[in-house]
Parts: sequence; C-alpha cells; structure tokens
Amino acid sequence: MNSEPCFDIAHLGHVEMLTNKPQESLDFFVNVLGLTESGREGDSVYLRAFDDYEFHSLKLTASNTTGVAHIGYRASSEQGLARRVAAIEKMGCGIGWTGGDLGHGKSYRFHDPDNHIFEIYFDTKKYQAPQAEKPALKNQAQRYHGRGVGVRRIDHLNLLAQDVAKIREFMPAALGSRVTEEIQLNDGTFGGCWFTVNNKSYDIAYTRDHTKARGRFHHVTYAVDQREHVLRAADIFLENGVFIETGPHKHAIQQTFFLYVYEPAGNRVEVANAGARLIIDPDWKTVTWTETERKKGQAWGLKTIESFHTHGTPPAE
Repeated sequence: MNSEPCFDIAHLGHVEMLTNKPQESLDFFVNVLGLTESGREGDSVYLRAFDDYEFHSLKLTASNTTGVAHIGYRASSEQGLARRVAAIEKMGCGIGWTGGDLGHGKSYRFHDPDNHIFEIYFDTKKYQAPQAEKPALKNQAQRYHGRGVGVRRIDHLNLLAQDVAKIREFMPAALGSRVTEEIQLNDGTFGGCWFTVNNKSYDIAYTRDHTKARGRFHHVTYAVDQREHVLRAADIFLENGVFIETGPHKHAIQQTFFLYVYEPAGNRVEVANAGARLIIDPDWKTVTWTETERKKGQAWGLKTIESFHTHGTPPAE
C-alpha cells in the first residue's frame, strides 16, 4: 500500500438504499430519523440531513428487494476524479460513466470484489434551502427543525463481504483510502476493516459476511452532536415502535457511541455520536484488534449481539 495519504476523494456522498416498503421506509426516514425530502425522480426519493451540504445523502428507491443499490463518493477535483478512474480501470473493475442524476453530474461506476456498486463524481448539486428551510446561521446548510431524531449529517456505512482481505487491498487502490483499524482473526484472516479517505476516523467499514451471499448491506450511519442525542433517539425509536437491535453503547473499535435499529423494510440504520475522533496523523499506523480482544465485547463490556454477524440486507437465502 502507498504510505503517502491520497486525497483524490473528498468524502462519502450518498447511499442508495432499496426498500420493498417504500411508504413505510419514507415515513421512518422523514418523521422518525428526521431527514428532509429534497426531490423525487422515478421510484426514488432524495433525502438529506440538515447539515449535509449536497442535495442528498440518501436515495431511497422502491424495489422488490432491500439492501444497497450503490454508494457515491465525491472526488476532490476533476483531476482527482480522472486519476481515480484511471486507477480503477487499470484494476479491471470499472463499469463505466453515467450521466448523473437529480443530485449530481456525471459519475464513474465500478464494483468491489464482493459486487457492491460504487460511483465517484465531482460535479454535484449543492443544496439551496427554500425559504421554509433557510437556517438562522448562514454557515449551516439547512435549518435545524428538531423533527424526530434530527440527525446532522451522513457519517459512514458498513458493507458485508466474503473476503475482507481482498477489500483491504482494494479500497486503498481504488479510492486512495487508508485502513485505520482492522480485526485479524486467529487463523490470519480479517474479520473487518475500517477505511477513511480524509481525516475522519472512517467513512466505510467492511465486515465478514457469515453467509455465502455477496454484495450485502450492513448499515448506514447518521451522526448527531452529542451522546445525549443518541440516548434521546432511543426513546424516540421506542415511542414509534422501531425495533432497537443493540445499544446505546460505545464501540471499542473507533470509539463510536452507537444505537442500531431496523427501518421498516429491514435495512439496519445507526445513529451515532461519531465525529470527535479524527485521524490527523499523516502516517497513522493501522490499529489491529485480535480475535481474543474482540471477544471481550464493546468498550464497556457489552457483548456483540449475534444478529450483528448474521443480519444483512437483502436477507441471505
């Protein structure tokens, strides 16, 4: 791996999530999680948190299945985009250019070793708040309306993969990502890897799929400002009949204060206070956790719930 940080990619932009319960899922994301609708096109609704600067961070698409359709990353520049496309084409995993969609201009699509679809783009549509959503503070993208959990921004996502070691090599080569933390099992294989393209501690994680399925989705995470907001979110989910899978608690890996729920179609969603830790060290050495260390559970001893290893979308055969 190249030891020099590469910043051709600026940040995680958006996730396209599939739902077979489109109205119920939309109600969850708008009224319970607190996202705002910014547009519609075809079978998709474009949604955003109040301080996402782009047009959308979640594209919710009606489907006969669940899971993730694609993940979008924004490049730092047109030149950075060109460099990444050249690298990806050399790797032989490119799909090709798209004309863009409601939220951004042309994009280049490719697939990872587990067949998840990604796109990278530079030309984006920045959110212009209508009068009813204009913030009091001009350095904020949209007003804070306090609806539901009222999440601030998209933070990261987690994908499932058959072979995490392949992903560990793939992401730095494709996106210029750095591996900030990882789990290495007793047999030498990897149980999980956490990656960043910037100074956040991570923007995407991959963990091992314990089924034989490929291309599955684990969760998407939206950030709130304080731990107290995660605790409040638990009460809001409880009052709205949302299934709470695990938490609130603190991860050992990345120290994220977490709460996991399932939206109505079964896709896992996390609310987290995740923004305090930054990787500003340019030659950060990957933190490796052993199988024994991980069996101790989360930061304060909560054991990892079994469904965290088995539940993904779409459901495995």
